[in-house]
Amino acid sequence: MGRAFEFRKARKLKRWGSMARTFTKLGKEIAVAVKSGGPDAANNPRLRVLMQNAKAANMPKENVERAIKKASSKDQGDFKEIAYHGYGPYGIAIIADTATDNPTRTVANVRSYFTKSGGSLGTTGSLDFMFEHKCYFKVKGKEGVNPEDLELELIDYGVSELFTEEEDLIIYGEYESYGPLQKYLEENGFEIITAEFERIPTDFKELNEEQIADIEKLLGRLEDDEDVTMVSHNMKQPEE
Repeated sequence: MGRAFEFRKARKLKRWGSMARTFTKLGKEIAVAVKSGGPDAANNPRLRVLMQNAKAANMPKENVERAIKKASSKDQGDFKEIAYHGYGPYGIAIIADTATDNPTRTVANVRSYFTKSGGSLGTTGSLDFMFEHKCYFKVKGKEGVNPEDLELELIDYGVSELFTEEEDLIIYGEYESYGPLQKYLEENGFEIITAEFERIPTDFKELNEEQIADIEKLLGRLEDDEDVTMVSHNMKQPEE
């Protein structure tokens, strides 16, 4: 098993501190999907998966329907997906992925979080070399399906790693392979539990407890921002 397995094993499972923030972030991702692919889930693969993600997060059905309806209206502004790259204290590389209808507000907020923590916001794409951008699927295992055989079959669809987690299958693929992998899984009767994108560090930086606490404060500020959908970093977690 490779980097994706070790990354998933080591990372903290705590994502966002409350359901309210989780629902807000999912709502924005749904809006982006609707704006780019339309409100009909049958014809919008990304929206289909986000609706499944919302279900897995226990987001009420009416919240999902409201987000789709709002994104379909002319009053809803366009959301842009922007990734902000920067260094926190002690040289920790951090990428904050956002979905925003006001980039001016978002970049000002993100810059202030870095500055107040003693870090600095860098240029777009400056940290891409330090992370592998992957797509990730968690699907229910199927009786009679051998994970090793499935991994070999999915190589042509861009899969980079597949492993089991209890009774589920965890699939990592190249960022560009999201669509082909989703199509294969749906057409072959696999139930997708969640699907998203992740940035996996190519190397980790180890800090002491006090330094980790400082970084956690910065990560918390970023994750609390409603425009931020994902925060990635290369700090080695204590439980690794």
